[in-house]
Amino acid sequence: MSRYTQITYIGILVALALVLQLVEGMLPLPYIAPGVKLGLANIVSLIAIIYFGFKTAFLVVLFRTFMAAFLSGRPYVFLYSGTGAILSILVMGFVYWRFRKYFSIQGISIFGAVAHNIGQIFIASLLIETVSIFSYLPILMVSGVITGYFIGLIVNLLKRVLDPTLKGKF
Repeated sequence: MSRYTQITYIGILVALALVLQLVEGMLPLPYIAPGVKLGLANIVSLIAIIYFGFKTAFLVVLFRTFMAAFLSGRPYVFLYSGTGAILSILVMGFVYWRFRKYFSIQGISIFGAVAHNIGQIFIASLLIETVSIFSYLPILMVSGVITGYFIGLIVNLLKRVLDPTLKGKF
């Protein structure tokens, strides 16, 4: 893949992830607890890992979280979202690279969702200078398993459409 092609795909994937993030914010979902989200933008992260490789996926996540924080006008969002997203992509990339024979896409997505929550709790504990916030982690981990499975399910459905056109091209 040429450099220009890669830049184009990264731009498209970042834009798609930002749109999914905005759409998720507009969905009338029930409020469960602070920080519990579907994580629709992770669909793009997982697709990027599968079809474009870890480096592209990492760049997509980095640019997406930066742009989301910039567009929201709240730069501290980058600390929470960026830390969680970067830890999530590192874990999903590693599990996909080393253990994809043993875990389904849903399983890899669950690893990513739980890692995302751990990253957010970690940065929150640093910012508010208390470890008691980790008591909130079990709620986020349960929600991460559920939403991670849901996101993995969507990616599996998308793979059926994308495999014939994208598999082996990059």
